[in-house]
Amino acid sequence: MQKLSEQTNKMLLCSEQEVFNVLVPVDHPFRKLTKIVDIRKIVEPFRALYSDFGTTGLDVEKGFKALLLQFWEDYSDREMEKALRENVAVKFFCGFGLTEQTPVHTYFTKLRTRLGAGRLADVFNAVNAQLSNKGLFGDTFTFVDASSLITKTALWEERDRAIEDGEEKLNNAVVGKYAADPDARWGAKGKNNIWFGYKRHASVDMRFGLIHKVCVTPANVLDFQVIDQICPDQGLVFADKLYDTKGTHLRILANGCTPATIRKNRNKQKNKDLDAFHSKLRMPFEGTFSKCAKRARYHRQTKVLFQVFA
Repeated sequence: MQKLSEQTNKMLLCSEQEVFNVLVPVDHPFRKLTKIVDIRKIVEPFRALYSDFGTTGLDVEKGFKALLLQFWEDYSDREMEKALRENVAVKFFCGFGLTEQTPVHTYFTKLRTRLGAGRLADVFNAVNAQLSNKGLFGDTFTFVDASSLITKTALWEERDRAIEDGEEKLNNAVVGKYAADPDARWGAKGKNNIWFGYKRHASVDMRFGLIHKVCVTPANVLDFQVIDQICPDQGLVFADKLYDTKGTHLRILANGCTPATIRKNRNKQKNKDLDAFHSKLRMPFEGTFSKCAKRARYHRQTKVLFQVFA
């Protein structure tokens, strides 16, 4: 207790910056990220969203950093409010002083709405451009794949309403009229992996496992149907059997890339040894998808896209 009191007295005599230096270690991930990415430059266009007249509100840079941290740490709006109020490392990253007033939870909803998915896509690309300039993207080997985003696990009430309306069953053709999220659909990977929601389609650069491109579709859209949106501009593209179609092969070539797709068993060009080699190369980077959220936080495809970019 005495040691704690002595430490508190020393901190009171220190400047605010010295306190942050003590409580946020030099190897803290937030410090590393601040050195790698110039967030101030990225958010500069967002200042045009605010008027120069009236009372001075919260700096958009602080708010944007809070949104990023909220997604990384999987905080709800209320949890984010509490973290900003109580967590010194969070205050440091977002640019708040130790005693500075922090926003309430309703602020984050308003800021997300003001930014929109389109502007967040620009941010995503701007961050990747900075990372590329620092040599963190190899642009030689790319792994493309899709993963599930679940929006709801059971739709029994929706099914009952559909049957009452004369529908034979609740399927993808009619579920949009009854589900709380009208853009979501059922998707499947194999016989046992079935979900209701969306697909996150992404290309992962195989130097450090960073996501290069990403898009969101309803879960019933087939993986290979969005290859144009996530295909890189050069290099070798690794993909699983779901991408083994003639059209996908031609699209990858048209983008200036070389396909390294795992062939389906019925494909006459299948080479088991080559497929095993391709699988071994891409395996370490499949973990990128395991770190992504498995559930959609919002309803409607545009808002889910916002989540994925964040």
